[in-house]
Amino acid sequence: MQKFWNWIHDDSGGRVLRLEGPIDSESYWGDEITPKNFRDELYAEDGDVTIYLNSPGGNVFSAAEIYTMIRDYPHNVRVRIASIAASAATVIAMAGDVVQMSPTALLLVHDPSTIAMGNTKDMEKAITTLNEVKESIINAYAAKTGLSRSKISKLMSDETWMNAKKAVELGFADEILFDEKKSEPEKEKEEPDEEKTDNPDENNPNGPDEKGGEDDSDEEEKKPEKKPFKLDSDWSYSTRIMGQTILGKITASCKNPDESDSDGKSPDTPKPAEKGLTTPMVTIPDMPVIGMDGKTKDGAMPYEILKQQLAFLK
Repeated sequence: MQKFWNWIHDDSGGRVLRLEGPIDSESYWGDEITPKNFRDELYAEDGDVTIYLNSPGGNVFSAAEIYTMIRDYPHNVRVRIASIAASAATVIAMAGDVVQMSPTALLLVHDPSTIAMGNTKDMEKAITTLNEVKESIINAYAAKTGLSRSKISKLMSDETWMNAKKAVELGFADEILFDEKKSEPEKEKEEPDEEKTDNPDENNPNGPDEKGGEDDSDEEEKKPEKKPFKLDSDWSYSTRIMGQTILGKITASCKNPDESDSDGKSPDTPKPAEKGLTTPMVTIPDMPVIGMDGKTKDGAMPYEILKQQLAFLK
């Protein structure tokens, strides 16, 4: 009888098993993967095992039994999907401690199916059984991928095919075979660049100073410090000064040039130049002087305050 298994040994002494063919509870054609035959071969020797899996699937109950045997095996089991792991074969794949896929391999998940015959109660019972079988398959997928049950259920209902990259992204596989061989030359090329980026200050003459700060001398030269605008002179304008200026003009025009103090200076109180003409006396309150910047000498801003009040009244 043709066996579904083929044991060989790798260079490290580990066992390699190739599983190729459908999964079933009994062997009808001689190439089926059966739980009984698999158990006998699995425990024939000790040590780690690498399983090359290439199966279109089959009996989900037989796959569940093989899944349990692999998980219960006391040594490390690596599953490598060489070509295809579809339907019930994906349940066996999920049992591996590490699942690897060939870049050209495919993985298929879908809802379980069966053949039923009978009355309505028989059909209802078949539906209930299929729902429970699906939940048991989801248990295996969830334990491996960490995806939510609703996400896995939708993938199964949609009959999802996954290439190696997608299977790794979703968590159904851990690695893609042969990737590490291609990545080694790329890593060697990237190492010199990484060393430069690790110490960017070595090639930077204007690097950080002893305190850890960066040298900002160039930026200070390019961007001079802006200073607030100030008047060069102390000249200021106010209504008080304007009133004094007008009063001085009136006083000068009304003053008698012949009158003066004994010391030759004009008297403080202006006198009329002609009879009947009197100099108007104006009392000017002590008002604050506002500069061109809108501030008084003490730093207050009455103009800005007045402007805000007027805006508020509007």
